[in-house]
Amino acid sequence: MTTAALRPTAPPIPNGILAMAVFLGTEAMLFAGLVSAFLILRANAPAWPPPGQPRLPVGVTGVNTAVLLLSAYTMERAARASAGAALRWLAATLALGALFLAVQGAEWLALLRHGLGASASVYAGSFYALIGCHGLHVAAAVLTLAVLLASALGAPSAETTRRRLAACRLYWLFVVAVWPVLYVLVYLA
Repeated sequence: MTTAALRPTAPPIPNGILAMAVFLGTEAMLFAGLVSAFLILRANAPAWPPPGQPRLPVGVTGVNTAVLLLSAYTMERAARASAGAALRWLAATLALGALFLAVQGAEWLALLRHGLGASASVYAGSFYALIGCHGLHVAAAVLTLAVLLASALGAPSAETTRRRLAACRLYWLFVVAVWPVLYVLVYLA
C-alpha cells in the first residue's frame, strides 16, 4: 500500500457546504409551511385583503425587491472575485441587505401607523408572520455577512475566508430567492 492511499481525501462536498444545504432544506420546509398556511387562510377568507385594511406598498416594495435581487449579483461577484475585490463585493452585498431591511422596517412602521397591526385581522397576522419570518432571515444573513467581512479583514487564511464565503453565499441566495415568491403572493396576488 502506498502512502498516498493512506492519506485522507477531502470530502467531495465540503462539510460547511453540506451543513448549509441541510439547514436550507429545513428552511425551505419552514417557508413552505408558512406559504401554505397563508394560501389556505387567503382561500378561505371572504375578502382578501379585508375591507378597511391599509393596502400594502406595492411600488416601494417592488423597488426594494430589485435591491435584494441586486444583492444576489454582488454576492455572486464576491464569490468569484480575488481576495481584495471579494471584500468590496461582500461589503456591497451587506449594504444592499441592510438597505432592504431599512426599507422594510419603514414600510412596517407606516403600516402600523395606518392600523395594520398583527392582531388587526387574520390578513394582518399572516402578513407579519410570513414577511416577518423572511425579515428575520435577512437580518440573520446581514449579521452573518458582517461577521464574515470582519473576520476576513482580521486576516484569516484566504482558504478559510473562501470556505466561509461559499456557505454564506448559499444562505444569502436562498434568502434572496424566497423573497420574489413572497412578494408575488403577498403584495401582488
